[in-house]
Amino acid sequence: MSEPLTTPGEGFHPHLHQTAGHPAEPLHTRLHHIRAGALDGDTAQTGGMRRFAAVSGRTVGSEKLWMGQTHVAPSTSSSDHHHGESETAIYVVSGHPEFVFLDDSGPRPEEVRLRTSPGDYIFVPPFVPHREENPDPAEEAVVVIARSTQEAIVVNLPRLYALRAAEA
Repeated sequence: MSEPLTTPGEGFHPHLHQTAGHPAEPLHTRLHHIRAGALDGDTAQTGGMRRFAAVSGRTVGSEKLWMGQTHVAPSTSSSDHHHGESETAIYVVSGHPEFVFLDDSGPRPEEVRLRTSPGDYIFVPPFVPHREENPDPAEEAVVVIARSTQEAIVVNLPRLYALRAAEA
């Protein structure tokens, strides 16, 4: 079971073959190995955090999915933002990031703060304004993010507020 590690970008899927008149596209006929050190930092950003793409349309030819990491430095808060039509799932790898949004389901809008730990998950529905905060003065917070769109949609906002359907 001690197979050698694959080289970056290498992939193999023996059951996919080209058919006459329909050559298979190289990006869609193999698995892709993206090493931790090869993440792409050239993606949409929000102040106070840094996003790195692993799986995207640009990196591997993904058509329906974006996945990567976000790093929030100690004692830092991101800008308020939303991710457009994209659903976002977040897995906390390290640190204790807090996710803040405005709940306007009651008589008055109320700021809600979700405090997380490694191993926790967060789901962010489309168009929901939020921000990430890392209150820890010493430890960086790192999360893995998966989105239902092939690129990282980021719409930075001037403040945290609930969007109405017409605003989305």
